[in-house]
Amino acid sequence: MGGLLTLLLPALLPAVTDGVRGLIARVTGGAGAQPQNVGEQIQLWQAQTDRLKALAELDKPTGDVSHWVSNLRGAFRYLAIAAIWATTTAAIFTDQDKAIIAVLLDMTGATMSFVIGERMYLAVKAK
Repeated sequence: MGGLLTLLLPALLPAVTDGVRGLIARVTGGAGAQPQNVGEQIQLWQAQTDRLKALAELDKPTGDVSHWVSNLRGAFRYLAIAAIWATTTAAIFTDQDKAIIAVLLDMTGATMSFVIGERMYLAVKAK
């Protein structure tokens, strides 16, 4: 049961937290921090744009970086996920200790939640 919970919890956590937020908003009658007029909406969009610009500036490499280093940096999460999946597959087929396989399967489940869970939730919420 614990193994199944570690697979499902990361995938369902965004939906559960959003549901709790919606329930609290319904009970309290609040709509959260929603702009009340066009001017406030424009200010909110500007603040969001400025935030994204600041995040992009933080993520930008400084100095002269090789193109392959930049590409590797951008793909690192997905390379790490591929390494976890390959290690898990190898451990299963080479008949490793069950405790090691259980840990690797938990890690694989968490990476699947990262790859699929958030994107699926956003697609469901958009509809």
